Amino acid sequence: MTSMAQTAMVPLVPLLPHLLHTSASGAAWAITAALVAGAAANPVVGRLGDMFGKRRVLLWTLGALFTGSLLCAFGDTLPTVVAGRAIQGCALGAIPVGISLLRELLPAARVATATALLSSMVGVGAALALPGAALLIQSASWHLLYWAFAALSLVALVGVWIAVPRPSRSATVVPMDTGGAVGLALGLVALLLALSQGGEWGWTSPRVGGLFLAAVVVLAWWGRWEWLRPHPLVDLRVSSARQVLVTNVTAILVGYATYALAYSMSQLLQLPTGTHYGLGLSPLAAGLCLAPSGVVMLLSAPLSSRLSERFGARITLATGCAVVTCGWSLSLLLRHTPWQLVLTSCIIGAGVGLAYAAMPLLVMTAVPAAQTAAANGLNTLMRSLGTASSGAVLGMILTTGVTVFQGASVPTEGAFRTVFLSAFAAALLATATALLLPSNRRADGGRAPLHTEPRHAQAGQLRWRGTASGR
Repeated sequence: MTSMAQTAMVPLVPLLPHLLHTSASGAAWAITAALVAGAAANPVVGRLGDMFGKRRVLLWTLGALFTGSLLCAFGDTLPTVVAGRAIQGCALGAIPVGISLLRELLPAARVATATALLSSMVGVGAALALPGAALLIQSASWHLLYWAFAALSLVALVGVWIAVPRPSRSATVVPMDTGGAVGLALGLVALLLALSQGGEWGWTSPRVGGLFLAAVVVLAWWGRWEWLRPHPLVDLRVSSARQVLVTNVTAILVGYATYALAYSMSQLLQLPTGTHYGLGLSPLAAGLCLAPSGVVMLLSAPLSSRLSERFGARITLATGCAVVTCGWSLSLLLRHTPWQLVLTSCIIGAGVGLAYAAMPLLVMTAVPAAQTAAANGLNTLMRSLGTASSGAVLGMILTTGVTVFQGASVPTEGAFRTVFLSAFAAALLATATALLLPSNRRADGGRAPLHTEPRHAQAGQLRWRGTASGR
């Protein structure tokens, strides 16, 4: 649901200038606000989960989703909707916190399957949000969409309160790294604003150049700050370990290839048939064409856990990336009818489901149990960076390679081909990086126990001991 809330605004984008009485660049902030807030909040929420208890922080994130949805439901002005979207974005922290909570609540034998299922929901929610949102928007007021999210988030909050037990493991009592949280938020805000607004402001404009420079300076300072803190927001010694680092780089690339699916194919499906490459579908029909990819993602999650148990999460991640690569390569040839795009999107969705489900296993087997929420939050952040960069790059391609059709500017067929090629290249590179992961069984996240604790940590080196009981 938190993933759906981020994507559901996409069908509204062409209508927002009229609905909110603003310009197209102003309406873009309704998308940008959730993206920036979610990226900045993910590691912070994950760290809060490690500090104060993951169940409690999960309830906080659902409260944020409820509050943000209410603001959007009542909102008729741009500031109100942007504020509501930003608060909704903070709810994305529910994903890493929820994944880490499973590790504490479930028997070790069930953690892999449950983690794979929950992680795949990120892609499932994004795929299913498009037809659902389009249906509500076409049949009723757009405010009804956010009333529905407010009601569902309240149901989820009550459900977590009643059904999810408190973990027996106590929360970690460490001080909050306020400087690290502020530095990371400022650096990410500068970076993501530059990526998301570069096409609108101009990539060579002083504003975009200044934001990129500010992001480099602030994030460099943040890295040094985190390295020297006794209790950092993000333990860079752990995060720079080969297994975590390579998994996070792969997450960026998979995030790029995943967002390209909804961003480009949705537009191609809706372009008029008179262009000779558009398919002329309504927003609802286009969303329904992409919905099966979400179902395939959901079905591939149990398969991912079985593959990880048998061959290791490294092989599962590489396999998923390879399937995404195959899907994008086919899209270069099969894009002329709706059923062809449904087929290629389902292949891409299957690969994304395998890849997303394997990433938390690789992260959790490489970090101490007390840092799992923060580490998964960082991995989710990397996916968000991939999504942000994808939106920026693809937006630039589709707005510069245009032709005039019936008085309106529309992307050319060559622009769509370039988009598909860039997604293919990202997926191919993701496959190569996934193969750089350690190949031993414990690092793969195969049958190694997930409930491991650090025995000794000094000078950036972690020593582990693991038994069948996980202690």
